[in-house]
Amino acid sequence: MRLELLLGALAALACSDTQARPASQAHSVTLQQVGGRFRNPVHLISPAGDPRLFVVEQAGRIIVVKNGTALEQPFLDISSRVKSGGEQGLLSMAFHPDYRSNGQFFVDFTDKKGDTHVERFTVSSNPDVADESSAKIVLTVDQPYSNHNGGHIVFGPDGNLYVGMGDGGSGGDPHNNGQNPRALLGKLLRINVSRAEPYTIPMGNPYADGSQGRQEVWAIGLRNPWRFAFDRPTGLLYIADVGQNQYEEVHVEPASKAGLNYGWKLMEGDQCYGRGDCSPQGLQIPQLVYSHSSGCSITGGSVYRGRRIPSIVGHYFYSDYCSGWLRSFRYDNGNAVDRREWKMDNDVGHVVSFGEDANGELYIVGENGLIWRIAGAT
Repeated sequence: MRLELLLGALAALACSDTQARPASQAHSVTLQQVGGRFRNPVHLISPAGDPRLFVVEQAGRIIVVKNGTALEQPFLDISSRVKSGGEQGLLSMAFHPDYRSNGQFFVDFTDKKGDTHVERFTVSSNPDVADESSAKIVLTVDQPYSNHNGGHIVFGPDGNLYVGMGDGGSGGDPHNNGQNPRALLGKLLRINVSRAEPYTIPMGNPYADGSQGRQEVWAIGLRNPWRFAFDRPTGLLYIADVGQNQYEEVHVEPASKAGLNYGWKLMEGDQCYGRGDCSPQGLQIPQLVYSHSSGCSITGGSVYRGRRIPSIVGHYFYSDYCSGWLRSFRYDNGNAVDRREWKMDNDVGHVVSFGEDANGELYIVGENGLIWRIAGAT
């Protein structure tokens, strides 16, 4: 989800690939199409214990897939309030951990001015339709440019809402948002939306007293985190951060570790950015890096924790928007091991996102409007 994606792709592919080629490519997955064709889908999610799928469309609609069929009436349609196109739009949703009892869910979108909104809604008496009038603004962030909006919101294992924010856009982080703890851009934010409106600051946030940075900030140094995921069995947080001109990266760190600096714009991947040398001291070096000889924009996924395919349990799946391959690795003692590239039995095109249902099964979201469940692996 970058405006510069395809413009620089051919030039980028001329670079040498120095890192992260999978050790083995003799693997394949079978894919099963789900729910017909959608209009620019960008996210898929299910509430806990719920067999339905909720598909987020960029223009501002959320569609329910029930018993394998996409319902005609949208669960939510806020397209009249959303600026959509390029990297802007309705970018994700998250169900409150107590959704079954309180009916609350949250969305992240760019408004008509292009600024980020995180808003709360409540389901109506019809479980397949939200109450649009229930909208409550939780958080707004001004966006200086139209790209690098981040846009992913996820409830963590601690019950707090995490918000991924890009650096504000343009190129090279011209406002140095990534390394500025007083800016909300270029950050992973952590807020408590369960105690008081619109939110409170959870204990443990690194700048909770507000003296050294914004209270909402959990981690700094991100360029454009295009999908992050909590792996609950291991207590780890996976962040796929889109690079500038040379490298794409995945970070894996303990979800409970506050105040981490993921490096942008001091570093891109595991290399210094825009300077001859730099010190990595105090920065998180990514566990996986690949150069633009094999892609140009990472699409992060999740760790597989489903039951259908035991052979891939514990594998983190990811893709690249330009190249469209499917890869995975296992995290082991600080390293990305058992790296694999998977041959797919269907052409999924540009992969814009991944999704996970209530049973931990993984889905691939394609820019062509099709969604695929990973149904088997060999």
